[in-house]
Amino acid sequence: MIKRKTSGSMVCPNCGRLISANAKECMHCGRKNPGLWGFGPELNKILGSAPGVIPALTITCVIIYIISIFVDPGALLQSRGLFSFLSPSGAALDRLGMTGQIAIFQGKWWTLVTAIYLHGGILHIFFNMLWLRQLGQMVQDLFGSSRTFLIFTIAGVVGFIASFMLGIAYTIGASGSIFGLLGALIYYGRKRGGYFGTALYRQVGSWALILFIFGFLMPGVNNFAHAGGFLGGYLSAMVFGFNEMNRENATHRFLAMIALGITIACFGLVLFA
Repeated sequence: MIKRKTSGSMVCPNCGRLISANAKECMHCGRKNPGLWGFGPELNKILGSAPGVIPALTITCVIIYIISIFVDPGALLQSRGLFSFLSPSGAALDRLGMTGQIAIFQGKWWTLVTAIYLHGGILHIFFNMLWLRQLGQMVQDLFGSSRTFLIFTIAGVVGFIASFMLGIAYTIGASGSIFGLLGALIYYGRKRGGYFGTALYRQVGSWALILFIFGFLMPGVNNFAHAGGFLGGYLSAMVFGFNEMNRENATHRFLAMIALGITIACFGLVLFA
């Protein structure tokens, strides 16, 4: 249970100096409502710089993939070829929140979030989780855990909106979010500059180019979601900034809490809609 702290002192989430918990403005840096109306200290505890955001996202995707298999286990007997090995059925994916034009036209807007965590086969989830681990840890080190989750979520949603607008009927997967992490790293490299920023920009830029080309060579890949996710991640990084521009603060953690709540609520709608 989150408790309000309206008396005593606390650390300003923006500048890190000691202030009154009920201060309307930090006397040191001028931040408005640094205590987030009394909820700041508790939010800092819950959404602090915990190292577990990438493992948590990975575990969530794996658990939901396993659930999608058990929803319709008969689909395992219908696998044909390497790319359909251990693939959930279309009916199972639809029940768990697959998105696309058909779902959105049916009013299932929440699938823009739930579809991020769905995958169509063992190879699909394996390669997505491999890239999530590689890129996600880099983004977390440079942006912080809360901003990483925000970028991941926003990029996935923007990617699915792009594919919806461009006529994709069915789509799933975290690859739009992963391209969003690429976009955030590209933004960081360009904005920071210097030896490290330039080297990172070149390295991540080459990865992005390879993945975009790979997407056009592989069957059934939603390149519109990749492009939309990349743009969503780049713009999110531009809006939120990175650690060297401004430290991750209570506002970022509060927004991450909202994004987490929306994600949970969307899966609740999958169960009860």
